Amino acid sequence: MLKIGDIQMKNRVVLAPMAGVCNPAFRLIAKEFGTGLVCAEMVSDKAILHGNKRTREMLFVDDREKPLSLQIFGGDRASLVEAAKVVDQETNADIIDINMGCPVPKVTKCDAGARWLLNPDKIYEMVTAVTAAVQKPVTVKMRIGWDSEHIFIEQNAKAAEAAGASAISVHGRTREQLYTGTADWSWIKLAKDSVNIPVIGNGDVNTPEDAKRMLDTTGCDGVMIGRGALGNPWMLYSTIHYLETGELVEDPAPEEKIRIAVLHMDRLIALRGENVAIREMRKHLSWYLKGLKGSASIKDSIMEGTTRSEMIGILDQYIANLPQLVAAEA
Repeated sequence: MLKIGDIQMKNRVVLAPMAGVCNPAFRLIAKEFGTGLVCAEMVSDKAILHGNKRTREMLFVDDREKPLSLQIFGGDRASLVEAAKVVDQETNADIIDINMGCPVPKVTKCDAGARWLLNPDKIYEMVTAVTAAVQKPVTVKMRIGWDSEHIFIEQNAKAAEAAGASAISVHGRTREQLYTGTADWSWIKLAKDSVNIPVIGNGDVNTPEDAKRMLDTTGCDGVMIGRGALGNPWMLYSTIHYLETGELVEDPAPEEKIRIAVLHMDRLIALRGENVAIREMRKHLSWYLKGLKGSASIKDSIMEGTTRSEMIGILDQYIANLPQLVAAEA
């Protein structure tokens, strides 16, 4: 099983810290589907220190989600350390994760996120400063490199380990690739072979078979699932079951997918309020509906919905009309 510091997971499946997705509403569903470790979306160190209401909400951890990793990012050592202290002392997160993989310009321009991939010394300096200041285990999420000509995954992984990181997760793409192309798992294997701390593999894990293949070919200690779980927490459960038994689980019925989508929506409403939650749920509902027979007929309506009752009406009507929609498609 995967163990980070003194935190023991019940399996090797990890939910990736996806921005705009991994709030408590979705994380709790992932946990209920059996996920060993869930990761919260990244939070800016300066936003934590400024202490605005929205940021403090992002630091909330429901006890039912634990064990949970809370991710921070920043380019200034002093502010990153102080933010880590807040997470360490004022939240009930189990693990503090430092982001050095985010590829978006507004993050890298602040000498944060993937910018660190160019400088192993910076990684050592920053991670050392954080691990010295906190009690909770510290992990690092990185990409394999900045671009195809600047892949320093071995040096970067070793720097994180030497600085006191308890584990690293490695996305098999460069910053330049963003989320395009193919993740190169050979670099994840190199990272695993380079360090003695746990390594979690990430990138192009879209099926349970992908997860097993990643574990088998890289030797990594855990597998991180991101986009494969969008609107599809069954992917998390299916992966856990497949890794334990070798058996594949049947896809859920449309009615079950809608039931979980509504549960997700109601939890998000409780968290954000109806106006904000419904706007956020539009993308999630689109993901939940992906691949369902006849769902294209309601996606425009979903994108225009503004209230819970509207959304429930659209979804109920879809389920009621499903036999006709399936017959029409056939």
